[in-house]
Amino acid sequence: MKPLAYLMRPKTFDDIVGQDHLVGKNGVIRQMVDTNHLFSFILYGNPGCGKTSIALATSELSKIKAFKFNASTDNKDLLKQIINEVRFLDNAIIIVDEIHRMKKDIQDFLLPYVEDGSIILIGLTTVSPYHAVNPAIRSRCHIYKLNDLTLDDLKKVLDKAKTFINPNLIIDDDACQYIVTTANFEIRTLLNNFETIALTSNTNHITLDIAMHYIQRPNVAIDANGDNYYDTLSGLQKSIRGSDVDASLHYLAKLIIADDLESLTRRLQAIAYEDIGLANPTIGPRVMAAIASARELGNPEAILPLSVIVIEMALSPKSNSAYLAINEAMEDINNGKSGTLPLHLKNTYSFDPKQKPYLYPHDYPNAWVDQQYLPDALVGRKYYHPKNSSKMEIGLKERYELIEKYKQEAKKANKK
Repeated sequence: MKPLAYLMRPKTFDDIVGQDHLVGKNGVIRQMVDTNHLFSFILYGNPGCGKTSIALATSELSKIKAFKFNASTDNKDLLKQIINEVRFLDNAIIIVDEIHRMKKDIQDFLLPYVEDGSIILIGLTTVSPYHAVNPAIRSRCHIYKLNDLTLDDLKKVLDKAKTFINPNLIIDDDACQYIVTTANFEIRTLLNNFETIALTSNTNHITLDIAMHYIQRPNVAIDANGDNYYDTLSGLQKSIRGSDVDASLHYLAKLIIADDLESLTRRLQAIAYEDIGLANPTIGPRVMAAIASARELGNPEAILPLSVIVIEMALSPKSNSAYLAINEAMEDINNGKSGTLPLHLKNTYSFDPKQKPYLYPHDYPNAWVDQQYLPDALVGRKYYHPKNSSKMEIGLKERYELIEKYKQEAKKANKK
């Protein structure tokens, strides 16, 4: 018997939850299919959020034959076989899983066919293609991010799965909540867990006790306050940000008992750079060292390095100045406020005698020289606003203000 997750794989865009910006009524991929103008694209998002489902539904609805290729395990010979078959078709789709792992020789072989449109490439990856996918591939594809699924999205899938297996099945509200919150926001995990419960419990009434017995996950998500696992992650971050070491340890204990080391360690890395940042720049490498120790030790000893680092993070000075700075810079880019690099920053030689040369800062006092770095449209724009949260950032602030002083002096000198 085929697994429930396979049997319930979406065949239309309407079956896909949580991704209306791509496949909803006005979704960009749905519009491509509806107008019969399908372009190569890359989908990226967390596991189990619908990347493969969207790719397969796109192929099904566009009535274009699709081939599957895994960039981490399949070789060039398989790709050659696919290309040979494609030559006898008007067009074809190649769904490339883990596209960020595509080897250069495979890219070089595939790109001409993507370039001339004889192949529509649909890439799938869990990491940001802006950093992990080769620019040659990326430049030939539209890039779309999938939303993280919500608990409501998962509940919709669970309701449909119940109808699919047994319309008369009764699931208590707390059991439903438990099944949903322990799925780690992955539809595949949700369906696998539910299928096990529904088909092996030999009952038409699923209670919390039954759900817990078959899923075998600690019930940290359901307590007197109704907190779920991801609220607890948020509680950990807010407690560290607020320098409450005891609350931080409480939420750390709940998360350790939940036995999901990956989600916990990812969040600790984010906290290190979002909330502590330049107030204590050594915290990032220290968090990574603690994470490496925790992974090597495994449970239950993983609690040792994790408790040490969480205490240090909670009591560390805090600064979000770097987080705010990059958000301001990205907001400008997203709003079209940018421009080309000043010519003297480009690695190109100009024969124009009016062209200013690039000045090497190390050849000047204090390793600073007056020259333009921002595009013309952004000259004078300030993103970084230093804080007085620690000696480290006070030192950065002093250097920042000294450079601003040099700039003002240079500006006055140029006016003379």
